[in-house]
Amino acid sequence: MADRRIVIVGAGMGGLAAAVLLSSAGFRTTVIEATDRAGGKMRPAPLAGRPIDAGPTVLTMRWVFDRLFDEAGSSLSQWATLVRAERLARHAWADGSRLDLYSDIDRSADAILAFAGAREARGYRAFCKRAQAIYETLRPGFIDAPRVAGPLDLSARVGLSHVGDLVRIAPFATMWKALGEHFADPRLRQLFGRYATYCGSSPFLAPATLMLVAHVEREGVWLVEGGMARLAEALRGLAEARGAQFRFGTAVARILTAGGRVAGVATGAGEPIAADAVIWNGDVAALADGAAGPEARRAVAAHTPERSLSAVTWAMSARVRGFPLVRHTVFFSRDSRAEFDDLFARGRLPAAPTVYLCAQDRGDSDAGAPSGPERVFGLVNAPARPANRPLTAAEIETCESAAFSLLGRCGLTIERDRESIVRTIPEDFAKVYPSTRGALYGPATHGWKATFAREGAKTRLPGLYLAGGSVHPGPGAPMAALSGRQAALSVIRDLSSTGRSRPAATPGGTSTR
Repeated sequence: MADRRIVIVGAGMGGLAAAVLLSSAGFRTTVIEATDRAGGKMRPAPLAGRPIDAGPTVLTMRWVFDRLFDEAGSSLSQWATLVRAERLARHAWADGSRLDLYSDIDRSADAILAFAGAREARGYRAFCKRAQAIYETLRPGFIDAPRVAGPLDLSARVGLSHVGDLVRIAPFATMWKALGEHFADPRLRQLFGRYATYCGSSPFLAPATLMLVAHVEREGVWLVEGGMARLAEALRGLAEARGAQFRFGTAVARILTAGGRVAGVATGAGEPIAADAVIWNGDVAALADGAAGPEARRAVAAHTPERSLSAVTWAMSARVRGFPLVRHTVFFSRDSRAEFDDLFARGRLPAAPTVYLCAQDRGDSDAGAPSGPERVFGLVNAPARPANRPLTAAEIETCESAAFSLLGRCGLTIERDRESIVRTIPEDFAKVYPSTRGALYGPATHGWKATFAREGAKTRLPGLYLAGGSVHPGPGAPMAALSGRQAALSVIRDLSSTGRSRPAATPGGTSTR
């Protein structure tokens, strides 16, 4: 379809996935990105001359990316090197207890047996079975499919023979309640409840279906050689190889329309760019706020859902001693309920935060700790805050003190050079991503209705499509890529049905250019 022009606004993971498929199908694809690089939140921060991942640090669902590269007639291994981690993460508490989880169920069960006893080890096995069942029930008809309108639509997709599976995954129970059915040890409920934060949500409010994240992680956590941004570079490189063009440092001010459908975009400099279809790879809230003009504003729902979590992060070059860090380590607060009440009910930084550290110069084993300064990325969850209502210096200092105090009580000393720390707070994210209030995961996934409340790929305005972590199926690099795939497939189907002379090619094989 070389005569059909597609504009993708935003080079995040959703936009990149759409660009790969559409350019591979022969569409004239242009990606317009306001910043100077591809990847969206998958961003590196400069640190003492070496980049450090300052966005997503955990890659799961590799099959999403393998399929994208395969559909474009290539393979992921030709563009990036991924190594599977055997140890998923190390977990620590201030009382001195530690627990490592692995991709192997038996190894994790043995670790839990030593950590909390036989009952909890049995509970873990039952939990894994349940999380896998949730994932396998929802993957074909929800995760890897167009937006679902509601429970009846989902039931129709999974089929009558699997309706019982939907009931058993307990969509109306909270995640915290469901975890109590498997674990009596509060530390284990705290550990597995943390998976709700992968969607920027609270385990006390999120549906039990989010337990599937545990299975997704156990199915495979991958370390990307050269950093997570290498994956974004690979997708951009593949899209360019198939003919896509990228324009960086260019903002889009308006979606243009003619005859009741999309006609293109106008840049911030007033330049019109004609298009047969536009994919918006930005937060849906920006459209609802009118950031792309009145026609685009009316194309999406006007309601404002509860925003997901933001974060306070520290990208550091530091000397580390005392505690045996691995690539991913989580240090838990003393009280999960108090922590999430602070975040969502009170809208403030938690008095006692959980701290996540990614030691990016280490693998998933205890061997090979750097002898000198190493790259460490730290994160604590924070409430979403608009750019005009920033956290105060005192709030940030109190949070940082509490976070590093917890690390110290767990035995970890981080000798920081404050001059070389790159710190990011919610207002920084809000400035880069307007209308989000700094939320990193789109709407919060609280209550069963939130599962169906996200916008889908198609909007009310013909020719305008959506991709990214704020739309179906949800946040995170693989899910955003899936949304981009759904947007691209919708474009291909719609433009094929109104083809000028020939149908659009389907993804796969070499470029038709």
